[in-house]
Amino acid sequence: MSRYATIVATGSYLPEIEISNDKLRQEFAHLPDTIDKLEAATGIRKRWYVPDNWATSDVALPAARQALERAGRKPEDLDLIILGTDSPDFITPATSVVLQHKLGAKNAGSFDVGCACASFPTGLAAAAGLIAANPALKTVLVVGAYMMHRLTNPKDPTIFFYGDGAGAAVLEPAAKPGFIVSAMQADGSYHRNWGIYAGGTAEPATEEAVRAGRTSVRFIDRYPPEINEQGWPALVRRLAKDGQFALSDVDLFIFTQVRKSTIELVMKDLGQPFERTHTIMEEFGYTGSACTAMALHDAILKGKLHSGGLVVIVGSGVGYNQAGVAFRMP
Repeated sequence: MSRYATIVATGSYLPEIEISNDKLRQEFAHLPDTIDKLEAATGIRKRWYVPDNWATSDVALPAARQALERAGRKPEDLDLIILGTDSPDFITPATSVVLQHKLGAKNAGSFDVGCACASFPTGLAAAAGLIAANPALKTVLVVGAYMMHRLTNPKDPTIFFYGDGAGAAVLEPAAKPGFIVSAMQADGSYHRNWGIYAGGTAEPATEEAVRAGRTSVRFIDRYPPEINEQGWPALVRRLAKDGQFALSDVDLFIFTQVRKSTIELVMKDLGQPFERTHTIMEEFGYTGSACTAMALHDAILKGKLHSGGLVVIVGSGVGYNQAGVAFRMP
């Protein structure tokens, strides 16, 4: 009998410390109109931070617990944890194994996915493949978590984008989809445009690197807008072709939550009404590796995705990496 991965429950965590655009306007008063321009370009009005003594695994923990609770599962029921982030607790060990410990998932293996904001759909695709191929695998937790503001120079106005948060999904096998199809694309020629460039093997952390800001996330050069404006529709159409469904069959499209204007252009390109997508960046900020997971959960809570509904999730991260999945909800 065929085994398909299905999303049985989702969860999310949004921290409690609100950082409004007005607060950032005060902090960057020496750069007039900067926050106004960023707000107009993205739609972001606020973001939320965790306490200073938290790490990314601490952000992931409440989202994971909520997803398990909504699925009616306990931590010890988990066979595998897949965690996607580009703001890990450590370079090594993996953040997923720290979450496994904090969650008390004593029977679960774990691994990290590190393709930035494409990590959650990549994690879903990996979980679906493993569930289909391994009859012993019954319950998998996929988490997207983000805490990039801690890795940002607070004097850099790009801190405007970054909000903390996490989203999670519990996947289990079913006799019918569930998971329909995945697709991925990348172009590593952009790997020097935006990132953290010291602290790894290319340039180990040194006092000079810290002073120069190379251990913080840095925007070096712009990405051409067409990477997302053309790349996302191409990925969606590839999913539809390979998954044998029409764009009009899709009940909800979810995209990386960084620029609302980009999502508007993409939905127009796809010929779909904007009501068929969902955005959270206005109130949550850019939650990076977590944003598509958080948007999925928020859309479910708001009644925009129902049982039997077809959802397409596309994530786009620095590097660049792009990944998409299509699921039919149980």
